[in-house]
Amino acid sequence: MAVLLEKHRKEVVLLVLEVHACIARDAPHFRHLVVFLVHHFRMDHSLLEKRGTLILRRLCILLDAERVYRELSTILEGEADLDFASVMVQALNLILLNSSELAELRALIKQSLSNPSGRDLFNALYSSWCHSPMATISLCLLAQAYQHASAVIQSLVEEDINVKFLVQLDKLVRLLETPIFTYLRLQLLDPGRYTWLLKTLYGLLMLLPQQSAAFKILRTRLKTVPAYTFSGELPNISANAIRRTASGNPYAQILSHIPSLPSGSQNVEDGDRNTDISNGTNGINFTMRLQQFEHMQRQHRLHCKSQSQMTRQTRRSNSSGTAQEAQRSDEPRRSSLPADSSRPPSRSSWRS
Repeated sequence: MAVLLEKHRKEVVLLVLEVHACIARDAPHFRHLVVFLVHHFRMDHSLLEKRGTLILRRLCILLDAERVYRELSTILEGEADLDFASVMVQALNLILLNSSELAELRALIKQSLSNPSGRDLFNALYSSWCHSPMATISLCLLAQAYQHASAVIQSLVEEDINVKFLVQLDKLVRLLETPIFTYLRLQLLDPGRYTWLLKTLYGLLMLLPQQSAAFKILRTRLKTVPAYTFSGELPNISANAIRRTASGNPYAQILSHIPSLPSGSQNVEDGDRNTDISNGTNGINFTMRLQQFEHMQRQHRLHCKSQSQMTRQTRRSNSSGTAQEAQRSDEPRRSSLPADSSRPPSRSSWRS
């Protein structure tokens, strides 16, 4: 099957997937199919790059998108190959945000704070999405869990901000300008109510290089945010708090009024300030989720450090081996060289 998926035309691939989808309607065969695909994606990254999107989107149509994503998340949560898990989660996240076939899945995730089914799906995906900081932030933006998205951004450390991270951040910023995130952009019309969203977007802006295109795109979007609220709802913020300051940042006062929650408390997400916080934002324990994310990222950092050490040791051993080989190859040359002609002749040679 793997050869058929990789080597043949798109039409053949679709037919192969339809046959296996028919077989996989039973639960045991379904899991076997998903495990089989993950295994071959792990063994052959080119299959994931070239055909991964086509295969996964088609499976979501044939076998129910939520079912496929839940199974993939369960498998990737315990994936031993952390590099592969991160790449796979990033691919799944982009498919989730881009594909029209997954519109219903996105709609369910948007209801994570108010719908038990959406909450369960959010929790199911979060466990594996932790492999990628940008995928986690994307999931939080989709679920409108803006305070948690801000907390995830604040938890990042220097080792997390690398080239791969910035590439993923660039993709997310561009996706924020697509119709999928229209609801998010409209929420920016009410900065007094969606202050955590504002803080999250400014946090992303601070992570981007100032000369990058993504920085300019996001900064331009934030400049269009009104310095007041149309609804007139500004809890605990005075009217003077939203006037433009001398620094030119109209949101500095609003952001300064965002309360910092004590350790162990539950999030009060944007738009839910009148909700009783004792219910844990409809069952999502964001404090535990943040700890889960931080634990996963520590594992990735340790993995990266061990990989770097192994690479350095390999280079040292290769360089020392090359030097020894060069030294051995020079020894026969030295032994075959004639005596130094610069030495003065002996007295016996004078007599002759």
